[in-house]
Amino acid sequence: MSATEADRALDQALALVSREPDGGGHRAAAWPRAREAAARAGEAVRGRTHRAPLADALGEVLAAPLEALTDLPSFDTSAMDGWAVAGPGPWTIRPGGGVLAGSDRPEPLADGEAVRIATGARIPADTTAVIRTEHSREAGTQLHPTRPVATGQDIRPRGQECRSGDLLLPAGSLVTPAVLGLAAAAGYDELTTRPRPRVEILVLGDELLTEGRPHDGLIRDALSPMLGPWLTRIGAEVVATRRLGDDPAGAEALLKAVTGSTADVLVTTGGTASGPVDHVHPVLREAGAELLVDGVAVRPGHPMLLARLGTPGDGRHVVGLPGNPLAAVSGLLTLAEPLVRALAGRRRRPRYALPVEGDVPGHPHDTRLVPVLLTDEHAVPLRYNGPAMLRGVAAADALAVVPPHGARSGRELEILDLPWASGGCFT
Repeated sequence: MSATEADRALDQALALVSREPDGGGHRAAAWPRAREAAARAGEAVRGRTHRAPLADALGEVLAAPLEALTDLPSFDTSAMDGWAVAGPGPWTIRPGGGVLAGSDRPEPLADGEAVRIATGARIPADTTAVIRTEHSREAGTQLHPTRPVATGQDIRPRGQECRSGDLLLPAGSLVTPAVLGLAAAAGYDELTTRPRPRVEILVLGDELLTEGRPHDGLIRDALSPMLGPWLTRIGAEVVATRRLGDDPAGAEALLKAVTGSTADVLVTTGGTASGPVDHVHPVLREAGAELLVDGVAVRPGHPMLLARLGTPGDGRHVVGLPGNPLAAVSGLLTLAEPLVRALAGRRRRPRYALPVEGDVPGHPHDTRLVPVLLTDEHAVPLRYNGPAMLRGVAAADALAVVPPHGARSGRELEILDLPWASGGCFT
């Protein structure tokens, strides 16, 4: 399908869901369009850069190319423990100690001479080859090979991996443990990276307990323990998690946070619908926010929203998640993850699909996100996938994207990996 055809299909889907899913009088965005809007909002923000010590750069993104500061290896080294030999054998073993890694430049070898050498040690000048210990035999002061010897064998020549100035990784590469190792080997102490976007979490609601069992109409706050680690895993720096009430004081505190927070992204939970104590929309209007996504045709989670404060290049963003736990997860995957990835400078997550094992019911109009376990060949839907349930997603590897009207067994569905199943950031 061409880009034009894809846009036309999305417009048709948007027209299909042109209704008022929660009575709020707004038009729900098609699920693919909502994710695209979140990604583009993040990509429009001018990225910051900083110099980060290697120990602090893990999980960030390179803001500048990683170029070799030296040849790697920077001198000829032995690839194995064994013997450095010169000329054809047998060889006379040089008396005294061998050549160790980190030692001074060794004396050159004379023709017909051998010296014991350790892995990583500098190769003596005029060395023909390195013979592994297990491929040699000592007889007094003589060394004999037990198999043919090829010139240059088991020698890592200077510059074998790269030459000084070579491009090792382009800007935009994620700093993984392997990248840290490569940077250290190439001589770096710091890297120029994109800092993680700073996120503040506001959990709204008067009915939430912070400890103990639910009782007397009160429920445990399941979102505070979940959202911070989840957002960290997808590349954010969570600077605070706060709880606000549903009363006028809570609404005032929400307005103060929206207008005064220094975080790049403010994530709220609950209050995104049109109930008597749902303050998010009124607060955003008072703050002069621009609603980029106001409701999404997805179940669970349709009252989610994305708003921008300020100009596209310099603005901050508010992601409003529904208060039900699985609905909040839906909002994380639909709006927060694409936004945070883009703000962090990370590439968009590759899309892939798997056939579903078993029929999956669908919504008459909206996309559904259903927790699944992944096998070698299938996505297996899990039970306990209601908006307020976490039991299914806690056991899941991913969420499957189920189109309106559902999917029959064997149909390929787009898969959204959960961050702990797909690697996520290294934190």
